[in-house]
Amino acid sequence: MRFEAPESLSEQIAQHIGQRIVVRSLKPGERIQELKVAGELNVSRGSVREALLILERRHLVEIYPRRGAVVSEMTVSSVNALYDIYIDLLCMLGRKVLERWSGHELSGLADQIRKHGSLLGASNPLGNDPEQVIEAGFDIVRNACGMVENPFLQETLENFRPAISRTYYMVLENRPSETAETGPLFQKLADAAMQPDAAQLQQVIQQYGEHQRKQILTILTEENA
Repeated sequence: MRFEAPESLSEQIAQHIGQRIVVRSLKPGERIQELKVAGELNVSRGSVREALLILERRHLVEIYPRRGAVVSEMTVSSVNALYDIYIDLLCMLGRKVLERWSGHELSGLADQIRKHGSLLGASNPLGNDPEQVIEAGFDIVRNACGMVENPFLQETLENFRPAISRTYYMVLENRPSETAETGPLFQKLADAAMQPDAAQLQQVIQQYGEHQRKQILTILTEENA
């Protein structure tokens, strides 16, 4: 039996603050006051301080001497750096899945991918819920990681989740039609997995990642203008 320790208080606080950053109730450049957060959550300042260090490692906040923690900015440079690595990691994950599994063994994952594509359909009202769309997408990644059984890859992808969720939310919030546009890509992804066609699978993953990158960069450019 595998032992799983409960999440620490600092981790719970980090997830709470991180979600506020993802949904933009805490804006880029906004200062996060330890004392205020501690009072709101009825926790110690030490726990809040530890949570902010966790968020710094996840690139959601920056901590400055004498100024404290502020919500990190999203820039063209940071988005490109993020997607350069994340797309390659997803391609690696897809390749490793096909190396270990084939045919009917992939049917469960393919069905999950198709279901997510349907969730993104224009006629599905749930496709307008950014948080549900993001969570469903990461469920696919988690299941694929479980099939690969590579704890290093799984942990690395999970560490990318907060920063990626932040960009996804921004795209879905500013581009409501984005869900309908990306839905067909997940159908192609499922088809490539079932064939199986590793080259096509990686091509679709690359196409999806670059599409997301282009969307977020366009939004950032518009906001800066």
